[in-house]
Amino acid sequence: MNIWVPRWYAVHTRNRFEHMVRDALTFKHFEAFFPRMLVMSRRKDRRLKIKVPILPGYVFVRSSLEPEDYLNILKTPGIVRFVGFDGNPAPADDVEMQSLMILDGTDRTVQNRAYINEGDRVRIMEGPLEGLIGFYSRHKGKTGRVIVSIELLQRSLSVEIDDWLLDRI
Repeated sequence: MNIWVPRWYAVHTRNRFEHMVRDALTFKHFEAFFPRMLVMSRRKDRRLKIKVPILPGYVFVRSSLEPEDYLNILKTPGIVRFVGFDGNPAPADDVEMQSLMILDGTDRTVQNRAYINEGDRVRIMEGPLEGLIGFYSRHKGKTGRVIVSIELLQRSLSVEIDDWLLDRI
């Protein structure tokens, strides 16, 4: 009976080293993965859809974590440490890993709205209302639109706008 069953483990990487770590682990014959999402970039001259890490600074590696493999993974340039408890790597849940892999495989734009909450101050980044500051009110249904409350001339206006045009202040 083999006690070394391959599982997915998260490793913490240096800032913006996810690609390099994944490539280095793959070169060492480990299965490596970091989930990405498609987002609209915010550039002044154009808007592009780009892939960015869903979990910046983390890469998942599948290994049985035999002592030799553990050290080989840890010696990979760009890896800071294994994610775990009390100094021991903790395996990732298989169902969660499958969900991340499904999400990574889609070509749909994912909006990460967790960082903007109701009542947060936001700035409109583009369009005719560029530069205006208001308060995030709510997400509108299943669309990519949100409601922002803006105060002008001592009156409150509610504006419906695409969510990717907002930046939290």
